[in-house]
Amino acid sequence: MPIPTEPIGSIPRSAELLAAMQAHGAGKMSDEDFRVVQNAALKDTIRRMEETGAPVISDGEQTKPSFATYPLAGLNLASDGVTIPFADGHTRQLPRLTGGPFRYGVHAAEYLKAAQRYAKRPVKQAVISASALSLLYPQSGIEGYSREAFLEDLVDGAVQDIRGCLEANAACVQMDFTEGRLAMKLDPSGGLLNSFVDLNNRVLASFTDAERRKIGVHTCPGGDRDSTHSADVDYAGLLPTLFRLKVGRFYIQLASEKDRKSVLKAIRNLIKPEQIVFVGVIDPINPEIESAETVRDRVLEAAEIIPPESLGTTDDCGFSPFADDTSTSRETAFAKIQNRVVGTAMAEKLLRTSAA
Repeated sequence: MPIPTEPIGSIPRSAELLAAMQAHGAGKMSDEDFRVVQNAALKDTIRRMEETGAPVISDGEQTKPSFATYPLAGLNLASDGVTIPFADGHTRQLPRLTGGPFRYGVHAAEYLKAAQRYAKRPVKQAVISASALSLLYPQSGIEGYSREAFLEDLVDGAVQDIRGCLEANAACVQMDFTEGRLAMKLDPSGGLLNSFVDLNNRVLASFTDAERRKIGVHTCPGGDRDSTHSADVDYAGLLPTLFRLKVGRFYIQLASEKDRKSVLKAIRNLIKPEQIVFVGVIDPINPEIESAETVRDRVLEAAEIIPPESLGTTDDCGFSPFADDTSTSRETAFAKIQNRVVGTAMAEKLLRTSAA
């Protein structure tokens, strides 16, 4: 039984792309010149990812401002939205919606189609969860635009975002849900997490069982500038609710967990036969490049607990979810990906031999 392996998403942007993003944002570079730099970065990223031997690739999110904010072009926004604190003291702040209606200014399928022009291998596409975007709506409300009206518009937009990727022949669609573990930190009762899962299931209800087998969810404690926002939250409080999501694939940060076996045992008791769990075997925050042998051993450890036919491998998180995060080099990211691919194949061969 083959063990699939996939990236989570982002690859660190080159210095040339970051400089162009800054110049374009300041009005010092034309749209046309900016697109030339973006396309060059996208083409180079796809080439280098395919050179790792990865059977499924991503666009590295080269042309996204961040994994979370790509849909927001053209909306009525203020800059003082929800603040997310990280363990090292830095913060990220989401914008705040000031008026309706909520509409996606950009859909993820646009990034997918751009990547497919250069790719020779299947391309997966990451989308932001509806629950993350729900944080744009202020607690004080918006005059003339109720929260329920906002959520209806949000669900419609999220459905279109995923469906567009499926229709464009994405290898699979990954819903980024880093706010899941954070929700348990903000509300240990689980109420916030349950509301997030219920909202995302409203989106997923629009898809067939066959379509949901190609849709997955990614959970991690956040990853930005070599820091996290919720790694201190026990997975035991998250996983039972996470597995209520009506998806066929789960991408779960695991390489950086202190007690991987307890997490794997919890997953074993929750996973359904038709689902696949992609366990993290690479830690993007750790500057040390994991050897292929380390990856192999992590896969074999997981295969002792999770049925191999339900097992896949991935990275714990993207390597640069926010465009300005340069804490990891492109060279390190590609080396880690290559060793994930090679180490997974080594483990697969051993498991096949032992089963024969």
